[in-house]
Amino acid sequence: MDHQTEEERPEFGAEGGPVKSFLEHLEDLRWMLIKSCSAVAVGMLLCLIGADYVVGIIKWPLVKADQLRASDDKSQSICFFVGTNVWGTFRPGATNLGALDLGTNRHLGFELVTVSLGSNQVLALQPMTNQALVDKALNLPTTLRNFSPVGGFWVAFQVALYGGLVLGSPFIIYFLGQFALPALKIKEKKYVLRGFVIGTGLFLSGVAFCYFVLMRIALAASTKYSEWLGFSASEWRAEDYISFVCKFMLGMGLGFELPVVILTLVKIGILDHRKLAGMRRYMIVVNLILGAVLTTPEVVTQVLMFIPLQGLYELSVWIAWYWEQDEPKKRKARWIFALVVLVIAAASAWAYWYFALSHK
Repeated sequence: MDHQTEEERPEFGAEGGPVKSFLEHLEDLRWMLIKSCSAVAVGMLLCLIGADYVVGIIKWPLVKADQLRASDDKSQSICFFVGTNVWGTFRPGATNLGALDLGTNRHLGFELVTVSLGSNQVLALQPMTNQALVDKALNLPTTLRNFSPVGGFWVAFQVALYGGLVLGSPFIIYFLGQFALPALKIKEKKYVLRGFVIGTGLFLSGVAFCYFVLMRIALAASTKYSEWLGFSASEWRAEDYISFVCKFMLGMGLGFELPVVILTLVKIGILDHRKLAGMRRYMIVVNLILGAVLTTPEVVTQVLMFIPLQGLYELSVWIAWYWEQDEPKKRKARWIFALVVLVIAAASAWAYWYFALSHK
């Protein structure tokens, strides 16, 4: 009777998978690429069908950025109307215009109307009664527009491409695993699967942090900076906005993969705790550069990205130290780690409440 395990049999080779010829590997690669491209194509088709819903999801941070910008603007503004059309707006800088007391209302509207004085018709200003129209005029949301005949098609292609990659990514990873995992040993497969689960969670965390917190701050800051320079920021090119948002979220997701890369290098012996601790000052500079490259060119957004990236690096250093310790020190470190996790969770909950709920 053959008592050899499946991994020990000659036909499985030394790496745990069946031995194949070079042409057979090429055939497997060809089918992997075909199936991956098919998954992306199906995802793109679904996104084209529901393109308006996908665009609505992408525009959500812009809506929140307009709300954040409006909530931070405490100055009084006046808008003049001719009918329902905006004639002009200005900020008086005081609570009165001559003898006219403007009160404490932030948004005021006056309508140009004709008034009869005897046999004469004169123009006069009267307070606008439609406050919703005044608020809308004085808090003009940033509008996305197409400025070319092919703009709509290009926006639809961008939406379909990014959406198709997101929807097809689980299948792509699965097909890639089918191609690569048979060549790995059982122990190596275990590490790869663990890294995949942790890496996926970190990637989604980076995307969520960018979408729900960082994006609105970056967009609001961009608008305010344009207004400070004297340019109008009420209209943006749709394809530029979609490209920026999708690349921004992708960059944040990839930036959150830093612990997976570092700890993989620790496992294979290239790095250890001592080396990582010695590299801390250099990683501060690297993370600041990443914050500058992956975000808008203003300090607040860059610092907000630097903080989680540096925190993830410090977590990697701690895990590398933990792996090198004996059991008594590990038990003590677990309690410290649990306390740190509670503090981070509380800080994250506060940040979510402040940025996502308090500015609704």
